[in-house]
Amino acid sequence: MAIQQLHHVSVVVEDLEAAKAFFVELGMELEGEAPIKGPWVDRINALDGVRVDIAMLRTPDGHGRLELTKFHHPEVISPEPKNALGNTLGLRSIMFAVDDVDAAVAGLRAHGGELIGEVEQYEDIYRLCYVRGPGEIIVALSEELR
Repeated sequence: MAIQQLHHVSVVVEDLEAAKAFFVELGMELEGEAPIKGPWVDRINALDGVRVDIAMLRTPDGHGRLELTKFHHPEVISPEPKNALGNTLGLRSIMFAVDDVDAAVAGLRAHGGELIGEVEQYEDIYRLCYVRGPGEIIVALSEELR
C-alpha cells in the first residue's frame, strides 16, 4: 500500500474569520464551509459533543488544501508556550511558494501577520521567511529566484 496524495492539512484556530482572511490574502481560495457535529465526529476525535465550523481552502493550482477548524465544543486547549518557535516539537510550519516574498509579507501584515526573524536569501536559489498569523500559525514563504 502507498500514499496516493496529501489530501489536506488541518489547523485549529480561535478566530475562523481572521484565519480565512489571512490565507485568502496569501492567495488561497475558499472551497467551502460547514458546521460539523454528530456521533461520528465524536468517535473519530475521541471527544464528546464536538461542534465545530470548518473552512476548506485550496491553493490556486488546486493541489494543496488547508482545513481551518473552529471548535465551539469542547473548549480548545492552548499549547505551551503560545508563541513557540522552530525548535518546538510538533508541526513547525506550512510552506507556500509565492511570486514575491516582500509583497506577500506586506499583505499578510495587513491581516495580523508578523514576520519572524528576517527575510533571507538562500544562495541564489530562494528568498525565504516565516510569518506568524492568527492563532500563532506559522507559514513559511519561499520565492524562487531562478
